[in-house]
Amino acid sequence: MDSMMNNNKKNSKRSRRPVGGKATSMDVVWTFVQVIIGSFVVALSFNLFLAPNAIASGGVSGISILVQKTLGITPAYTQWALNIPLFFAGLFLLGKRFALKTLLGTIVLPLFVLLTADWSPPTDNMLLAAIYGGIGVGIGLGIVFRGRGSTGGLDLAAQILHRYTGIPLGLAVACFDGCVIAASGIIVSPEAALYALIGLFVTSKTIDIIQSGIPLSKVAFIISDHADLLLNAILHDLDRGATKLDAHGGYTNEKRQVLMVVVGQMEVAKLKQLVRAVDPGAFVIISNTAEVVGQGFKSE
Repeated sequence: MDSMMNNNKKNSKRSRRPVGGKATSMDVVWTFVQVIIGSFVVALSFNLFLAPNAIASGGVSGISILVQKTLGITPAYTQWALNIPLFFAGLFLLGKRFALKTLLGTIVLPLFVLLTADWSPPTDNMLLAAIYGGIGVGIGLGIVFRGRGSTGGLDLAAQILHRYTGIPLGLAVACFDGCVIAASGIIVSPEAALYALIGLFVTSKTIDIIQSGIPLSKVAFIISDHADLLLNAILHDLDRGATKLDAHGGYTNEKRQVLMVVVGQMEVAKLKQLVRAVDPGAFVIISNTAEVVGQGFKSE
């Protein structure tokens, strides 16, 4: 009997995958698929909008545009020439685990840039090219990042700079991108550099949306002397949950209760109407939430 119980315990341990354990083969395959799809979207946006209009909005791709402008070298070759040394630098300085995440993107992104180089651009309007190129690159990179991958490039250089100098990572990335855009202002034109800034801004915002989603939910903090009545109205009339937080007034030091409520965007007006009906003197703070996971909202 004891041996059977021990075998059952061993089997149950084998059947349970620990939280944060090693990724399954399907996870790895899905990561590869996302990196490939994202790299293709980035390459397509690069060749349809950014490269034809000489919009060098940072990164190795921006450098490749400037090299093509001055030396006539195909952007894909420049990207390989820069990405591969950066990959090996990351391998030695940041470690195998970090660098291997960039290996696939380092190879396939320039390959897709080469394969789609002859596709005809849909516009020669610089503003449209900056906006749509920025959106496309942001979508592609967002897909890559959701797959926990990377396309390498100057992001690796920024990681190295951050690791060995202590400079904040965001500042390191901004410095590298800023240098590329500044060079664009000299090599191409100041106007092209301004459009590159627009493209870079649109890319960063699009990445945020792809990773976190469009903020369709709101979080409300309600400070009221009638917290219990408000809680009852929220639970029954709005059909939403709420959390009671203990707080103290900064001036009076009196104990107060704060209600925290997460609602959909379409429910904000009804929530404010309930608050006005129960306690017109309540203090309400409503702000966007990047992501809400749980009962009644998105599940993972």
